Amino acid sequence: MGDADITLRHLARRRPEDLVRALVPEGRPFEVLGWVDSQVTNIERRLDKALRLRIDGEPRVLHVEFCFALRDDLPDRVFEYLGFLFAALRLEAPGEPVPPIESVVVVLSGRRRRLPATGQRRTAWPGRPFSGAHFRVDAVYQRTVGELRARGSVLWLVFAPLARNTTAAVLREVVEEIDAGAASAEERAELYTALLMMATIDPWRHNLMKELIIMVEDKDEALLRRAPIIGEIILEAEQRAEERGKQQAIVELLGRLFARRLGRRPTSDEERLIVERSRAIGPGEVEDALLDLESEALVRWLAEPTRRS
Repeated sequence: MGDADITLRHLARRRPEDLVRALVPEGRPFEVLGWVDSQVTNIERRLDKALRLRIDGEPRVLHVEFCFALRDDLPDRVFEYLGFLFAALRLEAPGEPVPPIESVVVVLSGRRRRLPATGQRRTAWPGRPFSGAHFRVDAVYQRTVGELRARGSVLWLVFAPLARNTTAAVLREVVEEIDAGAASAEERAELYTALLMMATIDPWRHNLMKELIIMVEDKDEALLRRAPIIGEIILEAEQRAEERGKQQAIVELLGRLFARRLGRRPTSDEERLIVERSRAIGPGEVEDALLDLESEALVRWLAEPTRRS
């Protein structure tokens, strides 16, 4: 997620209590003891996404992962991270029990259908009792603005552009709330930056970026000049949207050709292979193959390793 991940983690470090309050069991007393800053690394990545807590007086660790979408490899990443985190905590206090760890994945975009509340990475043999890791899924993009607001902090309001019921009028209220709730001018600028970053993701296709930029500039007209990364992010988002449109048109065309040749729509795996081929050797080459090859030969051709032109 790049800049968005860095920005969200930075805001979480500013307001750890606000982050935790929404993620621990409601009504349970808790105390934030600090972030885990271990030198144990995974591909030179610091384990700086975990908080030491005390809940009902007992030590706990909360691991929070911000992710663009609930991709197939996410359970592997969570399981891998937990292994390194467990090792880090164990090394820091030899002989002491490692506190219980809970992982929460905050998802920013994805399918419209409700995501599961939990995920897992199973490592046990088939038919054996479960072993591996479970994690909670917090699909913030499937929340309403009211649900985000109920979490009681401007930290969670930066996700308002992702909410399924967001409108320009609602975002205007959110900008006002951030303006009033920020602890300093520096934090206000960071919150606005995160708000704009979330608007570039736009999972529900609200297309409110231009209106949001005007709202933020009305509050802080120097923000875009102070944080040029925002301009770069907006440009990149526009380019991504344009590329998505082109790619979708190519997929639809090639999918129709596939259906004509085989008498059925391509499976999701076949559709992925068609897209990969078109990126590697060009859509024209793929179109030629779809027109020239017989059905069995076409399926074999798609399954072969791609040689880039």
